[in-house]
Amino acid sequence: MNRKHQILIQKKTKKFTNKLRIITLGGQEEVGRNMTVFEYGHDIVILDMGIQFPEEDMPGIDYIIPNTAYLQGKEKNVRGVIFSHGHLDHIGAAPILLEKLKTPTVVGRPLTLALIKNRMEDYKKGSAKYLRSINVKSAQQVIKLGQFTIKFFPVDHSIMDAIGVIIQTPLGTIIHPGDWTYEKNPLTRQPITYHHLAKLPKPTILMLESLGSTAMKERISERTMYQNLDQLIRQAPGRIIIGTFSSQLERIKWVIERASILGKKIALDGYSMKVNVEVAKQLGYIKVKKGSLITVDQINKFPDRRVIIMCTGAQGEPRAVLSRIISKNHRFIKIKKQDTVVFSSSIIPGNERTIQKLKDNLYRLCDNVVHTEIMDVHSSGHSNAQDLITVVKQIRPTYFLPVYANHYYLKEAEKLAIRNGYPKNNIFILDNGSVLELANNKAQILPKKVPSHYIFVDGLGVGDVSNVVLRDRQLLAGDGMFVIIVTIDSKTGNIINSPDIISRGFIYMKENKTLLEQVRKKVKQILTDKEPRAKADDVYIKNKIRDQIGQFLFTKTERRPMVMPVVIKV
Repeated sequence: MNRKHQILIQKKTKKFTNKLRIITLGGQEEVGRNMTVFEYGHDIVILDMGIQFPEEDMPGIDYIIPNTAYLQGKEKNVRGVIFSHGHLDHIGAAPILLEKLKTPTVVGRPLTLALIKNRMEDYKKGSAKYLRSINVKSAQQVIKLGQFTIKFFPVDHSIMDAIGVIIQTPLGTIIHPGDWTYEKNPLTRQPITYHHLAKLPKPTILMLESLGSTAMKERISERTMYQNLDQLIRQAPGRIIIGTFSSQLERIKWVIERASILGKKIALDGYSMKVNVEVAKQLGYIKVKKGSLITVDQINKFPDRRVIIMCTGAQGEPRAVLSRIISKNHRFIKIKKQDTVVFSSSIIPGNERTIQKLKDNLYRLCDNVVHTEIMDVHSSGHSNAQDLITVVKQIRPTYFLPVYANHYYLKEAEKLAIRNGYPKNNIFILDNGSVLELANNKAQILPKKVPSHYIFVDGLGVGDVSNVVLRDRQLLAGDGMFVIIVTIDSKTGNIINSPDIISRGFIYMKENKTLLEQVRKKVKQILTDKEPRAKADDVYIKNKIRDQIGQFLFTKTERRPMVMPVVIKV
């Protein structure tokens, strides 16, 4: 066999043995933390690097990021990171993870890249200058990342520059719209459809965000929402205060432009909202008529009917603007009875109670509160169940992967597809850490998962808060802390003086003097232990106090505080 034929056989063998793998590192069991790895041969492409906001049982945690342990040692294989749009559940972890992966090339639309750079600068000053980026100027652009060919398609979503991604490989084509909605009657353009994606090279794998799989009602159109907002702006008897997400830039843009036409002044409040609008202005996405935007400290210089305030905090975040206004802790904005306050946002799952409390307090202060239960003032950036089926039918993929939602949403999306004639065997429900492999025109989920457990971010700490630390925080939040300080003679091992006790979050000490005296007596009994170890071994003393006093307190109170013995030897 000559050398030329030998090389040809090697190339064919390599192509035959290559496998396309889709690895979901987040976004499959929650709303947020979206990140997917695509691996073909020695090439890796990543889509999105989002954060997840903490749950109620995670005290002190700022946010959660995807686990990239699978990529450790493979950093040099990462050909690029594509970002579908600029919401935090898709770009929020970028400053941390890009640095961890040795700053690979990033791909995205102008606004998305600008928001990533801003977030990087907030995280670490000067880090954005090291970012290597490819600016996607139009949906017709084609980019090569190793053996991956990347193409794009337009999508509807609630932030500018959202874009769908096509990832072509020799073994198959992945279609991923990121987050999307199906706007049937847009204000200023023709509706977007996806029939052209059915012509892509087979097999095709549609990874479709399925958060709306249980939404059976017709989605509120943006046209209806803007008509209602326009009515409120025109007819409000006093100031209008609109609470929304800082990333709802399409909506913020519309309000700014509409208010300018009506001769009203607009004040923006909330750090993230002001930063996002400034970025959009610099890129030319938002054009502001001179004199229309004012600062919050200027609102009292104009008649109330001419003032609109757009702010963050519609989810009830305690430090956000709307919460500070309602709790009367805002320096410049005091609620008046004739104000109109609008909640123009959806409720993030888990925030229901917080938002209800916010509304209750607001209703005590203001006569004109508007939210989606009484008027259509919010249009979701996500589809409903019918839209999901419409898109699946338009694209006609070989394989269907519901993604970017809690597990039950993904299962409901599967049921929808099956009821509408899609073959069950061609639907795959992935968990975080699942690996879907496509080889020899056959797709399967591999039995072994990659690491996907939570990586917590707490202040400047990334990953240094473990489940053990969280458990301790939960214990402290639940039953408090009980500190026992004992002073021991280092020569004799005898206790000196009565033990000092500090209680935090367990009992009010002034009203429980009898219990405290019982604890001191119990500690003295423990320290009269005649075992030789008790005089020399601090660990033995602490463990014995912790175990016996913990049990004693439980018998007296039926609560288990964190008992912390402190031994001082003199």
